[in-house]
Amino acid sequence: MKQHILPAIKLTVVCTVFFAGIYTVLIWGVAQIAPNKGLGETITLNGKTIGYSLEGQSFYSDKYFWSRPSAVAYNAAGSAGSNKGPTNPDYLKQVQDRIDSFLVHNPGVDKAAIPSELVTASGSGLDPDLSPAGAKVQVKRIAAVRRLDESKVAALLDQHTEKPLLGMFGTSKVNVLELNLALDNLK
Repeated sequence: MKQHILPAIKLTVVCTVFFAGIYTVLIWGVAQIAPNKGLGETITLNGKTIGYSLEGQSFYSDKYFWSRPSAVAYNAAGSAGSNKGPTNPDYLKQVQDRIDSFLVHNPGVDKAAIPSELVTASGSGLDPDLSPAGAKVQVKRIAAVRRLDESKVAALLDQHTEKPLLGMFGTSKVNVLELNLALDNLK
């Protein structure tokens, strides 16, 4: 047994130095050449920071695309999910309330057509993106409230849909904050 202790201690020291030191500095160095030095993209309007591309925000006005619900009220200091299981009565009531609210604000949308992401919170509670389907189901409401042609709002949505990396890694997504800013600039 003594013959195994010294190699185990050496391996522990080497792994600690590599993963806590060298690897951390390497990743930090790569981040320094990324845009905004790896801090994410800040979104500004009239010289004032209004949000971050990696952080979800609350949008519940009928003239905007709604964000995915948040279990932490979009507080980035406390990123977390609700930790309620799919059979929890409180959770089921919360989801049903979100469905009912969505149907009231989006008349004509069938309950089965509501993407689950619009009525369930993400694991972090801060998801800044929606799937294109999650945004498309809202186009009719937004066009009606803003008195715009639906095709114009749908075209704007298509322009702001980010395709998967190299056409195969990930899924298509739409950043809700960026889309809503573009919607405000739509003439």
